[in-house]
Amino acid sequence: MNRLLEMMNAHADPSQVEGLSRFFKTGKGQYGEGDVFLGIKVPVTRAIVKETWKDISFDDLEECIASQYHEVRLAALLTLVQIFKHARKDQALRQRCVDFYFANTAYVNNWDLVDLSCYEILGPWLLDKDRSILYDLARNGKTIWQQRIGIVSTMAFVRAGQFDDTLAIADILLSKPGPMHDLLQKAAGWLVREVGNHNEQLMKDWLETRYTTMPRTMLRYSIEKLSSGDKLHFMKK
Repeated sequence: MNRLLEMMNAHADPSQVEGLSRFFKTGKGQYGEGDVFLGIKVPVTRAIVKETWKDISFDDLEECIASQYHEVRLAALLTLVQIFKHARKDQALRQRCVDFYFANTAYVNNWDLVDLSCYEILGPWLLDKDRSILYDLARNGKTIWQQRIGIVSTMAFVRAGQFDDTLAIADILLSKPGPMHDLLQKAAGWLVREVGNHNEQLMKDWLETRYTTMPRTMLRYSIEKLSSGDKLHFMKK
């Protein structure tokens, strides 16, 4: 019995489906095209995960992560986060969580699924390890979601006072040919801003040689918390 899946199905609310579908841009040509919803809001999903995560096996997670329903995939990822966090010194179990995540990035296919999982699992795992996998995801990820995992995972490094990888991966996204997708602009700008929250001068020095050619959405996200004078400076071409 897959208790997580059963409880998610039991909490389906058809009255919420239209609003969630609209919010996550599931229309033709939009970034979430074709995604399907049960109508479960995130606080409800979190409550279900809190109640069930200890009883969930990796076989259960395999079933849930491949679900057509957005919220069930999110529940699988939030459960994986809990398993990873509580494993603490069980490095074999933590490795299994990381391997599961990398094996299933095809299902981590919307911004909330990325943002609520990757820096809680991949970030802490890679704090004392080689981080080239994140560079590879940013540079060669087949989807914007895999590329977003590359930058958002670095949040854990920023919180640990390590800023170089965030800025280097932001540079990778900036150097990719063609226009940067809006959702990558927002993610990169958000992480650059997080660097600035810890070391504003470092962020401003980094921006100084890039701001005239950066996508405007990424720039606006980056400078959101700067003084009005600094914002005016960086918004000038």
